[in-house]
Amino acid sequence: MTDRQKRFRERLVAYWRCQKLSLASLVTCLRSLAALGTLALLPVGAGLPLVPRAARMLRRGSDRERDRTARWTGTVIDPPDPLPTGPTVTARAVAVLGSPPFWRDLAWCCFGPWSAGLLAAVPPTLVVHGLFGVLVQPFVWRHLGPDNWYAFVPVESTGTMLAAAGLGVGFVAAGLWLSAPVLARYGEWTGRLLGAPYATRLERRIGQLTDSRADALDTQAAELRRIERDLHDGAQARLVSLGLTLDQADRLVESDPATARRLLGEVRASSERALQELRDLVHGILPPVLADRGLPDAVRSLALDSFLDVEVDAELAGRLPAAVEGAAYFAVAELLANAGKHSGGSTVRIHLRRADGLLRVTVTDDGRGGADLSRGTGLAGVRRRLAAFDGTLALVSPPGGPTTATLELPCASSSPKTSSSSATA
Repeated sequence: MTDRQKRFRERLVAYWRCQKLSLASLVTCLRSLAALGTLALLPVGAGLPLVPRAARMLRRGSDRERDRTARWTGTVIDPPDPLPTGPTVTARAVAVLGSPPFWRDLAWCCFGPWSAGLLAAVPPTLVVHGLFGVLVQPFVWRHLGPDNWYAFVPVESTGTMLAAAGLGVGFVAAGLWLSAPVLARYGEWTGRLLGAPYATRLERRIGQLTDSRADALDTQAAELRRIERDLHDGAQARLVSLGLTLDQADRLVESDPATARRLLGEVRASSERALQELRDLVHGILPPVLADRGLPDAVRSLALDSFLDVEVDAELAGRLPAAVEGAAYFAVAELLANAGKHSGGSTVRIHLRRADGLLRVTVTDDGRGGADLSRGTGLAGVRRRLAAFDGTLALVSPPGGPTTATLELPCASSSPKTSSSSATA
């Protein structure tokens, strides 16, 4: 598939998503009417038992919207606080009415269709109107009389009909071309409506920083213990044995030269194994390709070593801080390993780019999906590694796939040295 075909396919996908979002806005309107009807019944007491149900209905809709926005636009919206509970229906209703997340879900249902929903409807409207000019006007213009207009063109003759058809083609092209940027703006608007308020985000941020600091200290201590253990049990023990063998060979060099030569051969083999163990240890701390060539080429080396079909697309100009490159490299390595062991897929796409002071890495596989950050230690370890650098990990993995993991790390270019911008491995 050529680049032009890929871009056209991406525009078609974006257009179809805009179409589905505009239709989903109608469902959101119905939810808002149901929730407002419940609130309207509160003065007479009939709405009180319905409030918890209305809150759960709004929450299901907003959760689906957060998931869809993350998968389709790349905008990750922080999950809200859980809905409050109570021992009785009345207590639950009162707690819900005093809960800011409930009112935020309601505000999204009421205003989302009139802001983000109408925005998503622009490309489908242009395409449908354009198809009418191309496929319908040429056949019906003779029967519609002198008052037949298509947009600003009066369709009264063959020439004006052809002009209307050409204008229709332009509308279709504009609708397809606008689909991707409209989808991105839709994600931004939805993020503003459904995102947690500033005070809540600040409180969560403080908690995350406290936890990440503790995790970073624990991880550092565990890493030092691992290095000490590997040195003690591996290279150090081999070097001690090497020294003892050299002493023995030195004592036998005159009395038994043959045995001394054999011992020296063992020393040579032991020294090579010790050197390899040290190289492996250093590689686990900082891979040489990462230190020498930077993150894009290091990720490509991971792609070449993987048995999966891995495509790497890197848009990074300049070197990033070494700590950021190391965290991103090991995170990608873990995600690739998870894809190979658990996804059941055959293809992985890795996209690296830096914008607005953030390194964003997206890893997408075509596996069966169903991955969960709360299960297993691999993804949890990736999240802890990123949190130590003020980074985040978002996972979208519906049953049936695909699975998309998006990690973000604050960064700044640390060197004018550049590497190749993109490649396929």
